[in-house]
Amino acid sequence: MAGGTNTSIKVVFRADSSVNIGAGHVMRCLTLAAALRDRGCTVSFISRDLTGNISANVEAAGFRMFRIPAGANPCPDVPFALDVPADVAQTAEILRQEQNVDWLVIDHYGIDATWETPLRSLVGHIMVIDDIANRKHDCDLILDQNLYENMESRYDGLVPENCAKFLGPRYALLRDEFVQARRSLRERDGSVKRVLVTFGGGDASNETAKALEAWRLVGREDVVVDVVVGAANPHREQLKQLCSELPNVSFYCNVSNMAQMMSEADLAVGAGGSTTWERCFLGLPSITLIVAENQAETTKAVGRRGATLNLGWYEDVAAADLAAAIKQVIGTPEVMRDMIRESFVLMGDSASPGAVLLVERLLRKL
Repeated sequence: MAGGTNTSIKVVFRADSSVNIGAGHVMRCLTLAAALRDRGCTVSFISRDLTGNISANVEAAGFRMFRIPAGANPCPDVPFALDVPADVAQTAEILRQEQNVDWLVIDHYGIDATWETPLRSLVGHIMVIDDIANRKHDCDLILDQNLYENMESRYDGLVPENCAKFLGPRYALLRDEFVQARRSLRERDGSVKRVLVTFGGGDASNETAKALEAWRLVGREDVVVDVVVGAANPHREQLKQLCSELPNVSFYCNVSNMAQMMSEADLAVGAGGSTTWERCFLGLPSITLIVAENQAETTKAVGRRGATLNLGWYEDVAAADLAAAIKQVIGTPEVMRDMIRESFVLMGDSASPGAVLLVERLLRKL
């Protein structure tokens, strides 16, 4: 362990959330954090105090949260951009305060080796969670849980040669509720009686409203629709009203039983990102819109494998287009069954979820 003889392993996560960044980075870190805590580790988080952050959720889960100032964004058009020297200094101060940190786990598109290397001496090991492979990292372990055509060579030259690589959906960080739900999963036959609509924690472009308009055009009042939005969704009051105007459509905000809702659904409509692996793990067919650059390559790859119907970039998809896609999949149960089968193939053996495999490796490294 780093700098001491504590028997309790200390892990610090550095991730941000906001209306524009979304909640996905912090949420997947929470999954790994919970698995580490179950093995007796001491876990804390460092996050910037950005608008629409979910730091309160981290604290509600029982983890210590160090909030650092949002600071000025050096690139206003890039939500995750940060002032690297200031962020390094603030993080270093917290790491010194915590003392004997064994693992620093980073899930942040604005962080690379220029941030990581100055903090090397303050921690035992560094782990990076990434999925865009566009910058160098100074780390001992890298996790990319997404699907790409060039997955095995994706980080060549971007991480040290001795860096351990955990690559692909098999290592997806899924909360325990999904693992439990998979064990008691009902068998789907391709028919659609319930639809789940969810576009993540932020949904700045309001794709949920587009999906509701599409559902109005579909006109299937015999099908139940569950609409889920995050607490940071700036359109939630409007969406709640829209749901109340449609028959058999229910509105939910900031739910804690997403695995159950996915298990009960026969079709999902949503964005790419980490939710993709939750849907695939539970064999839930989906229609996907790409709403962020970091989702594009993976969503296309999952679509090519037949595990989702990828409609492409949200800007190019009108409500009428989405309605036509919904009608198409609802009317072809064989397509639905194909998506179910390919989803399970992508995710591999459910007996060893990604968080468990990663925790075992993190503890072995010490």
